[in-house]
Amino acid sequence: MQRYMKSAMPFRGVPKPARERLVRELVATREVPSAEEFGEAVRALWDGAEYREERYVALTLTGHRRCAPPQDASWVPLYRHWIVSGAWWDFTDEIAARRIGPLLRADPDALTPVLRAWARDDDRWLRRTAVIAQLGSGPGTDLALLTDTIEATLDDPDFFLRKGIGWALRRHGRVDPDWVRAFVDAHPALSPLSRKEALKHLGG
Repeated sequence: MQRYMKSAMPFRGVPKPARERLVRELVATREVPSAEEFGEAVRALWDGAEYREERYVALTLTGHRRCAPPQDASWVPLYRHWIVSGAWWDFTDEIAARRIGPLLRADPDALTPVLRAWARDDDRWLRRTAVIAQLGSGPGTDLALLTDTIEATLDDPDFFLRKGIGWALRRHGRVDPDWVRAFVDAHPALSPLSRKEALKHLGG
């Protein structure tokens, strides 16, 4: 697992189904914590982690319906810290699509300026998050925001950013293929990788 993930942090070797079972058992045998207790626990679990699975569990807990408190924009600094300190696609993609994305849809006034700023940050994982945060937005995708976050990182040669751009466009192509084709045509500076990923299921 460590070799596949190219991770400096070691693994215990506990696969995802086993981790999820352990989390269910843990949550079922504990009282629901207060929001403050929960926040302290997941922060300690992440920051004190010696094995990568501990961080996976911290992230899983923040999405658990029974024990996680309702989330709003006040959670953004925590997720920003996790994106930057996790610094790899497995953490970034989960946080972007399943934590930041829902927060954006719930409170676009608060999250939109955050993502515009992240799209121009020096940290590539924040920039990737800004690009792919709307993967689950479907017809509700903010096209101005998607355009801005992509254009902000269009010239970057980083593989993960180029792959993320293609992924975001390919996903939106499910609901608006004409828009994606037009976007690709209007942006000749798109990398071959981004272009290929964007048009993967559109005959391009």
